[in-house]
This record gives sequence, structure tokens and C-alpha cells, in this order.
Amino acid sequence: MKDLVEYLARSVVDHAEAVRVLERRGRDGPVYLLEVAPEDKGRIIGKGGRVIEAIRTLVRAYAKRKVGVEVR
Repeated sequence: MKDLVEYLARSVVDHAEAVRVLERRGRDGPVYLLEVAPEDKGRIIGKGGRVIEAIRTLVRAYAKRKVGVEVR
């Protein structure tokens, strides 16, 4: 799952080498913390949060359970 989040994030940002994904345990399940370069935060969030919501939707569908993705 971590690899999927990393792959999706790297395909969106300009500085793919700066992408890092950390996995934490949340109350409802795993939470993936996505770290990107400061200048790529706008790209990963997208206009109105559309890009990060699309990433979250894909990850949840793949996982078939409750999974969180957060941008740091």
C-alpha cells in the first residue's frame, strides 16, 4: 500500500526524489503520511483538494478497508 501512495505521488510532483511516505497506525486503520518538497505541496493537494482526494479514493479502493492519506 505504501508503494501505491508513493507511486501516485511521484507521478504528480516535479521533485519526485523528495517524496517520502511514512506509515502510522491510526484508530481506524493505517495512515500514510505523505511528505513532498514545499514547492510541490500545491500540486499534490490540487485545486480544491481534488488531487489528494483522488489519491485517497484510489488507495481506499485498493485496500478495501479504511485507510488514511495525509500530506505533511
